[in-house]
Amino acid sequence: MIRIRGFQPADRDRLKDITEQTFGAVSIDAAIEERFGPVGPTNWAQRKRRHLDWDCDANPDGVLVAEDDSRQVVGFVTTRIDSETAIGWIPNLAVVPAVQGQGVGKQLMQAALDYLRAAGMAGVRIETLAHNPVGTKFYPASGFVEVARQVHYFMRLNA
Repeated sequence: MIRIRGFQPADRDRLKDITEQTFGAVSIDAAIEERFGPVGPTNWAQRKRRHLDWDCDANPDGVLVAEDDSRQVVGFVTTRIDSETAIGWIPNLAVVPAVQGQGVGKQLMQAALDYLRAAGMAGVRIETLAHNPVGTKFYPASGFVEVARQVHYFMRLNA
């Protein structure tokens, strides 16, 4: 059985590990490295781990974790609140590969939507890359409607 609970500071490293396990094939930074090789002093995983720090610091109450019967964290979702626009944001949703397809993502998504609704958000946005087969199926199945496509460009400055 999976239990969804609030983020605790002791969860941070585990969430970063899950991020690294799950985002390699579907992150912008990994795609940049695949095409251009290493860029700067950090790799894609270090940058993505840093982005997770930003999420945890920006809205720790909106970070929700999924843990299994052994209290092992097996997934998480991060949220952001914009009270001025009443539009919330889900920057990250990740589930360890061993339990993907078992409804953990659905539980996390529902918990995030409930949190954002309770925070007074009138809508919520989420984004994914076109080459993310899970996101491109899961988000519409969760009720999200595609509103735009964005193209990401990159250029080396020290070449």
